[in-house]
Amino acid sequence: MQLEWQQSTKMPASGQAVTIVLGEAEKLHMLHPGQVIAYTGPSGGRSDRFMDVKGMYRKRNLIRADFTGTCRFIASLPPGFNLMPIPISGGSDLLYDFRHLFYYTDGIKMQTRLLQFKNMLITRDAIKVKFSGEGEIGILTKGAVVEMKLHPTEPLYVDARSLLAYPENAQLKLSVYGNHLASQHMHYQWQMIGSGSVLIQSGHDSGELEKHLQGDGLFKRVLREVIPFGGIFIK
Repeated sequence: MQLEWQQSTKMPASGQAVTIVLGEAEKLHMLHPGQVIAYTGPSGGRSDRFMDVKGMYRKRNLIRADFTGTCRFIASLPPGFNLMPIPISGGSDLLYDFRHLFYYTDGIKMQTRLLQFKNMLITRDAIKVKFSGEGEIGILTKGAVVEMKLHPTEPLYVDARSLLAYPENAQLKLSVYGNHLASQHMHYQWQMIGSGSVLIQSGHDSGELEKHLQGDGLFKRVLREVIPFGGIFIK
């Protein structure tokens, strides 16, 4: 199945649009049909249906839209988000957060993996998804996407909010690193070892840098850094 993408290379603050073109008999399942803002093709080329219970839970959404070519439609993306098409051939060992899934083509199969209970409590995330089959998935990302190699013994630390996908064989545990001051003020990190590559998205921002650039007083900034949870109590 071939999809022709027409996508802006920039991410304006007001969001952007992606044009998706399907050839004859090609099928695509859109999990956020409310983002479709224009459509060209036969009226019967779109068929909405209720998701199954698993899909409703994973996406916090009731309905998906199934598109069959020949047709063309435009989907809008939220401000700060980008769309990354990923081809799937045979089996992929990467695990994704289902919430990032924007679409998938016919022929894609999904399997769920449960996280460890202690990791669920901290990350508020219970399920990861593994894709197999033949086709393509579209993943919503924030900012640029970076691919990094894992090492069998040397750990890689990744901000838990930025981890987009990782190999199923990877060993993960929530951790921090650095000296006492560093570990006290950083967000939870995934400490990872294994083989293969991880995908990291760069767009998570706590607003700290913006506050610094806006000229916050030095005294306030020092207090936020020195006092435990100072960033919460000192505005």
